[in-house]
Amino acid sequence: MVLPGKDPKVYVIILNYNGWSDTIECLESVIRLHYGNFRVILVDNDSTDGSVEKIKLWAAGKLDIWRNVRNILRSMTYPPVTKPIRIIEYNREETESGGDAGMEKELYSGEDTPASIVLINSGGNLGFAGGNNIGIRYATKDKSCQHIWLVNNDTVVDPDALTRLIERMQQKPEAGLCGSTLLYYHDPKKVQALAGATYNKWLAVSRHIGVWRDADTPVDKKEIESKLSYIIGASVLFSSEFIERVGLMCEDYFFYFDELDWSVRAGSRFAMAYAPRSIVYHKEGSSIGVSPGAAHKSKLADYYWIKNRILFTRKFYPYALPTVYMSMLGAIINRIRRKQWDRVLMIIKITLGL
Repeated sequence: MVLPGKDPKVYVIILNYNGWSDTIECLESVIRLHYGNFRVILVDNDSTDGSVEKIKLWAAGKLDIWRNVRNILRSMTYPPVTKPIRIIEYNREETESGGDAGMEKELYSGEDTPASIVLINSGGNLGFAGGNNIGIRYATKDKSCQHIWLVNNDTVVDPDALTRLIERMQQKPEAGLCGSTLLYYHDPKKVQALAGATYNKWLAVSRHIGVWRDADTPVDKKEIESKLSYIIGASVLFSSEFIERVGLMCEDYFFYFDELDWSVRAGSRFAMAYAPRSIVYHKEGSSIGVSPGAAHKSKLADYYWIKNRILFTRKFYPYALPTVYMSMLGAIINRIRRKQWDRVLMIIKITLGL
C-alpha cells in the first residue's frame, strides 16, 4: 500500500480534442480517485466543437452529461461530484512561461485540492504527443512532481487505479513506465490490453497483450512485463526521472507509435511495469475514429497507422524496411476486399513516398 501522508505527487494529464462529453465523464471518474496527492491538467488541442466552453459549464455545475442508466459503469461517474470545480486557464505561451504561481497557490489552497483543474489551450491540433507534451512540460516545472499519469479522455478510471500504479512503481524501482489493465468500456468483462502490447518489427505491427480474454482471468504481472514492447498511452504512469533521462514524446507521428518510440528510446535504462489491479475502462479511439478491428478504422486513423509504420521502421529498424514494404501489399489487398478504393491509392502514395 502507498503509505498515508507519503503519497508521491502525481500530475494527471488528460488530452481533449472535440470530445467534451467523453472528457467530462473521464474527469468525473478522475476526481473520485482515492489517491491523496494529485493534480489534474486538461489540455485542449484547439477543439472546434465548443469543448472548452462546455467543460467550463460542467465545472460550474451548469452542465451534466447523460449516460444510460443501465450502464454498469455509471456508479463511477454518477451522481456528479460537487460543483463548482475550480479552474485556472492558460494559453500555450502562458504555460510555457511557467503559469501564474500566485493563482495556482490559491487554486490548491482548499481541502478539496484534487477537485481543481488547470486547463491549457494548446492553440492548435498538435496530435497525441504534441498535446501531452505541453502538459508534461508544465508538470515537470513543479520540482515536487514525482510522477505523471497520461489518461485518455475516452476512459473511465477505477477509484484505486492511480494508487495501484504507484504501488507497482514502488515495488519495482527500476521501472520508468507502468500500465493498467485496460477493459473495454462497452464490454467491461473483456480485456482490451494488459498494460500494453508486443511489437513485430519485421511487419511493423503490434498486438495488445491479453486482448479479449475474460477480465477475471488470473494474471502473472511479471510474465506480462516480460512480454511488453510498450505501454499503451490510454493509461501510462511514468516518473519525472524518466522524462529527465529519455525526454518528451516524439511529435513526428501525430498519432500512433508515440508510445513505442518512447520505449525504444528508453532502451535498457528503464524497465516497464504492470499493475493488474489498476483498472481503466477504455472506449478506444473515440477522438480519431478507431473501433476494434482494422475494418472500422476511419480514413484518418488508417492514414497515420500506415504512414507511421514506415516512419518508425526507417528511424529505428531500417534493415526491416523490405519486409515492412512487402506487408503493405497485404494492407492493399485488405482494402481492395473492403472496396475502400480511396485507401488503396492512399497506401500506394505513402509507400512510394508521394
